Amino acid sequence: MSQNIKETNLQISGMTCAACATKIEKGLSKLEGVETANVNLALERSNVKYNPGKIDSGDIEKKIKDLGYDVVNEKSEFDITGMTCAACATRIEKRLNKLDGVVKANVNLALEKATVEYSRAVLSSGEIIKIVENLGYGAHIREDTKDIVDYRQKKIDKQTGKFIFSAILSFPLLWAMVGHFSFTSFIWVPKMFMNPWVQFALATPVQFIIGKQFYVGAYKALKNKSANMDVLVALGTSAAYFYSFYLSLLSIGNMAHSVELYYETSSILITLIILGKLFEAKAKGRSSEAIKKLMGLQAKTATIERLGVEQQVPIEEVIVGDILHIKPGEKIPVDGKIVEGTSAIDESMLTGESVPVDKKMGDEVIGATLNKNGFLKVEATKVGRDTALAQIIKVVEEAQGSKAPIQRLADQISGLFVPIVVVLAVLAFIVWYVWVTPGDFASALEKMIAVLVIACPCALGLATPTSIMAGSGRAAEYGILFKGGEHLEMTHQISTVVLDKTGTVTNGTPVLTDVITNQIQTEEEFLSLVGSAEKQSEHPLAQAIVQGIKDKGISLMDVTEFEAIPGFGIKAKVDGKELLVGTRKLMNKFNIPVENAYDQMNALEMVGKTAMLAAIDGQYAGMVAVADTIKETSKSAISRLKNMGIEVIMITGDNQQTARAIAAQVGIENVIAEVLPEGKADEIKKLQAIDKKVAMVGDGINDAPALAIADIGMAIGTGTDIAMEAADITLIRGDLNSIADSIFMSKKTIGNIKQNLFWALAYNTLGIPVAALGFLAPWLAGAAMAFSSVSVVLNALRLQKVKL
Repeated sequence: MSQNIKETNLQISGMTCAACATKIEKGLSKLEGVETANVNLALERSNVKYNPGKIDSGDIEKKIKDLGYDVVNEKSEFDITGMTCAACATRIEKRLNKLDGVVKANVNLALEKATVEYSRAVLSSGEIIKIVENLGYGAHIREDTKDIVDYRQKKIDKQTGKFIFSAILSFPLLWAMVGHFSFTSFIWVPKMFMNPWVQFALATPVQFIIGKQFYVGAYKALKNKSANMDVLVALGTSAAYFYSFYLSLLSIGNMAHSVELYYETSSILITLIILGKLFEAKAKGRSSEAIKKLMGLQAKTATIERLGVEQQVPIEEVIVGDILHIKPGEKIPVDGKIVEGTSAIDESMLTGESVPVDKKMGDEVIGATLNKNGFLKVEATKVGRDTALAQIIKVVEEAQGSKAPIQRLADQISGLFVPIVVVLAVLAFIVWYVWVTPGDFASALEKMIAVLVIACPCALGLATPTSIMAGSGRAAEYGILFKGGEHLEMTHQISTVVLDKTGTVTNGTPVLTDVITNQIQTEEEFLSLVGSAEKQSEHPLAQAIVQGIKDKGISLMDVTEFEAIPGFGIKAKVDGKELLVGTRKLMNKFNIPVENAYDQMNALEMVGKTAMLAAIDGQYAGMVAVADTIKETSKSAISRLKNMGIEVIMITGDNQQTARAIAAQVGIENVIAEVLPEGKADEIKKLQAIDKKVAMVGDGINDAPALAIADIGMAIGTGTDIAMEAADITLIRGDLNSIADSIFMSKKTIGNIKQNLFWALAYNTLGIPVAALGFLAPWLAGAAMAFSSVSVVLNALRLQKVKL
């Protein structure tokens, strides 16, 4: 990006469909100085590249609001120190107000605080603090007054309230509708519910309070010269409501209650669509959870050493060059380099690898990883947005944002369907009013209403979501969680499945696999001595050895002396014998001849196992090997995918030799090995570039960017929360058979959706001409519309009987 082009990301609220996103994109693109504008409906975010010499972020935000939408911002308070007069407060205020992403900043000298409203997508509180510090003042965020706008949860709560309110008012109307049919006349209906003015009183709040959002949405769409589901809903419900109101007026002075009322048609339709909107809001609310959890991984505070004094500060205040003190069991706050100490670092949250990595002075460490067993002093080398975790967050955000919102088939149909229906309805009115029954307004209006009612989009609106709810619900019973309908739609197109190795093909936990002795002792004696020595160690490989020995029923003895030698192994005294357990380097360090064991050791390492040598009283005694074992179902699951015609590839950071050894055991021929964590997403892109529909299956945080960039990301449920949140599908059982199950369920659901859309459109296509010709009274049109909805729901419910 050139230096005179800036980029801003804004969170937008108020969008209801793809037409809204398109409208904002077009509106922003027309602004002078805007280079590109991309609006992601699923994430409710806009990414805009612009020339700051011609326009600023405030102008972009104003345009979004002018188009009828809103921008979500965050408001935080900061304690400011070092101000001496009003000029200080003015200086800070002016500088903050000039920051890209700041909506409004106010600095109060008397209270020594700053209140800043800003876009969280553009700025962080840490960056605001740094700006103030660069001006020569001190700044600390007031955590207790920080107000993060959880607008998605507010939207869900609001939709829930609307649904409950609408359902309560619609129920008596539904009850009254039952009484209209001869075959249900045996059901008692309170006489009051049949009164047109009681029905009017019940339906009006639903139509204009609950249904207001559809009128607003329809207005926005029509103003933008487009048509969406809001237009269909507004037209259909208004036709039924106002025709019913017309009949209610005719009933004045007539003691008989009118039976040809359609208040229930409009109210029940609105209630059902509000329910659908509620499910949609919940799905959108989950889309940002991956980012929230990633951000939650980092430490909140850091212990630093400045001018020889140890102090604890918020993570935002750590700067490059600070010396951090990190105790055993603590998270490493930022990326850095060890300047003192040794330890094993658990990087599983980042790499998915279960075995901690030994680190010593001069080695680099990554922020948010866990210091297992040694005290460390670390010099901060990367802070804030430069850390590895922040870069992963950025890649996940970009990958999610690059996915275009899926254009629902129903919305595409409605774009053409609505104008056609309106034209046909108006033509029907004109033909009847002018030629068939000249001057009979009521008769012509009745025909027009019949056309609009039969075209009411209830079945069309329910066709997709009911199938998705039924299909995803059935899949959930089998431990397959689809994060949204679009993922359920896409999965059946998958042609290539890419499997991460550790925790996906394998169990992800090291276990004792091999024991080899030189026969000086029995295997039981050998394991008793080795297990006793290793039980003092905190290293996960040692713990795996000890657990494996215990599982064999071998008892362990007390240790009289113990010493951990970082990077080498351990030295211990058990039952009067001196033991050494560890690497080749450990044996060489103590001059133990072990050359005769190298062939066996190499053979174990060639198949992906970690072997450790053991010496007793200065003599080589044997070796134990630990490995991450293959899941029992992996081989059969991969065979099943191949039989479905799907290409299977394994991806891993292991060397080629180890990777191919593991792959051969499960029947995978295609292996991509020695891939760095950040390189997995690039490998997915390469496959997509040759027109493959790719599903990525993984369980570690390092898989998150690849999971997000893939056409479908599948996270193993036994893996990290971040992988599960970044993915489109979570396979709770951790069984690779769930991959084939999810593809099968997707195919079944898509077939069901197509059937629903066919029947929904068939009712309209056949019913509209019948209504226009005058052979369909409005109440029959309403009944046909209701029946179409029932048939669509019943067809969708068949998915609940699918067996996987």
